[in-house]
Amino acid sequence: MSPAFRKALADWYRRHARDLPWRHDANPYRVWVSEIMLQQTRVEAVREHFTRFVKRFPTVRSLADADEEDVLQAWSGLGYYRRARMLHAAAKLVVGRHEGRIPGTRADVLALPGVGAYTAGAILSIAFNRPEPIVDGNVERVFARLYALDDDVKSKSARAWLWRTAGEYIEGGAREGHSPGVLNQGLMELGAVICKPAPDCPACPVRRWCKGNMRGNAALLPIRPARPGMKTRRYLFAAVRDADDRVLMVRREQNDRGSLLPAGMWELPHTEWRGTKPDAWRSIEQAHGLQLRPCARVTNRKHTIMGYRLTLAVQPCAGDAVETANRRWFTTQEASNGAIASATRKLLVCLT
Repeated sequence: MSPAFRKALADWYRRHARDLPWRHDANPYRVWVSEIMLQQTRVEAVREHFTRFVKRFPTVRSLADADEEDVLQAWSGLGYYRRARMLHAAAKLVVGRHEGRIPGTRADVLALPGVGAYTAGAILSIAFNRPEPIVDGNVERVFARLYALDDDVKSKSARAWLWRTAGEYIEGGAREGHSPGVLNQGLMELGAVICKPAPDCPACPVRRWCKGNMRGNAALLPIRPARPGMKTRRYLFAAVRDADDRVLMVRREQNDRGSLLPAGMWELPHTEWRGTKPDAWRSIEQAHGLQLRPCARVTNRKHTIMGYRLTLAVQPCAGDAVETANRRWFTTQEASNGAIASATRKLLVCLT
């Protein structure tokens, strides 16, 4: 990859980079939080969540000192809640082991829960200006088209080639005096706004170096393995109301794998609906020690999570329950503002 390529991409990035809140101040904490949030999540979905999160937890210490429920509540709506728990655990480690400072070495960053090779490279290059490579989905697509890669990008050989190429790209740029953060963000930005799955090749600032563009097959790259089909599941939820019109919420232990919904969050009592409705209903009652009285028709909602297409059937009902640490009555507003998953939020909306 030539010096002219790197200069063209860096110049383009400086002129056209999107105005994203985590780019306003590239301190290590903000970069780290943004990179964890951006894992498997669209940029537009992260914008407002990031701003609210760093306002609520402006430093590593404030995050480390927070209760997990407060962290999950601030994360609510982003999904993949394991990221929030690992971010919280990592903040505690940073405070305990590094005196509240995000470490600036590869080994120490990789030792943080939730940080892999890509995230480490992003933190070190953007926040510490170190020549560390990154390979995410955008970079993968850009390199596959630049070099007209004819291998499955998920194969072991292609992954090794991508990381090697990314390393040569960033190290060469550092020798030429480029900012590693600018070079890496330039690649990601190119993949996000121009070299998208349907590429806008005429607008590309580096198309003269792109073999995929020269051969006219950029849109066919990268080569990926076939995606497995979506699986389906159905769940029955009990929307239990008391005499004060509050709704009953429960919270499963983190190691509970009885549902695809994330454990450890507040949710409506539910069970997977495999057989008859009476069987599913009894399963909910027995699991939570409840006696429920259905009082309206079932409402169905669709939801997609982790390769599954779910049918969420919610049954309004009446019942009594004593509050415990993992069972509590909420007003609808309190529940909506709590540490809940997006599927639960969807069900609460249909109850109002």
